[in-house]
Amino acid sequence: MASAPFGPDPTPLTIDALTVMYGEHLAVDRLGFSVRAGEIYGLLGSNGAGKSSTIKSIVGLVRPTHGSVRVFGFDAVRQSLATKERVGYVPETSLLYEALTPREFLEFVASVRRLDATTASARSKSYAEAFRLEGEFEEPIASLSNGTRQKVLIIAALLHQPPLLVLDEPLNSLDPRSVRIMKEVLARYVASSGRGVLFSTHTMEVAQQLCHRVGILDRGVLRAEGTLAALRERAAAGDASLEEVFLRLTREDEGLDLAVRALEGV
Repeated sequence: MASAPFGPDPTPLTIDALTVMYGEHLAVDRLGFSVRAGEIYGLLGSNGAGKSSTIKSIVGLVRPTHGSVRVFGFDAVRQSLATKERVGYVPETSLLYEALTPREFLEFVASVRRLDATTASARSKSYAEAFRLEGEFEEPIASLSNGTRQKVLIIAALLHQPPLLVLDEPLNSLDPRSVRIMKEVLARYVASSGRGVLFSTHTMEVAQQLCHRVGILDRGVLRAEGTLAALRERAAAGDASLEEVFLRLTREDEGLDLAVRALEGV
């Protein structure tokens, strides 16, 4: 079989029996799933479910205890440079050089990614205009709002047009217009041949609108995955929303009415 454009395997992301432990704490337990070409895959879970540990294993910030992570066939541990070249990453918490301006930071990212200055400048300008960032482009990052910082992180992840985007709560702090722009960017992104997106979020409505398939992570274990229709069938949930399906499959709906009633006297 001929090699895929982005690596020896056409599948953007393959996770097999991934286990992550911090001392005696088991954060991710023999996790397995894949992100297919042309797909936005939503990784859903409550706080502490193991989403961030999974994502950090993909981008090389956490070394798996067991199992493997492959990006277009490249092993994330043994071939970390090849993996990182193919990934654009938006972390859950802002990681920016605050003394730099957005323009300077994106120029730095472009140099690390070995983009030529003309291409990097044109892409930065286009994204800045789309996200209405031009007015803050020459301001120190330290002076920017959380939403503006998030826009800079998103542009940095997109700048080298990676074949795999790994997004950890990417819509945090964004205004409604920027959320709409981001949805459009992602939909167009995976329409290009061979690309994939892993999208981690707490926002069920966004996942329902945007993701082709979702995986439901609960205490480090993948409880279910598939399209919304498949998950509804598994949960015997009729035409329920993704939020209702999620709560049912993770059993977080148990005692929910009691908890709400307890607030009535507050």
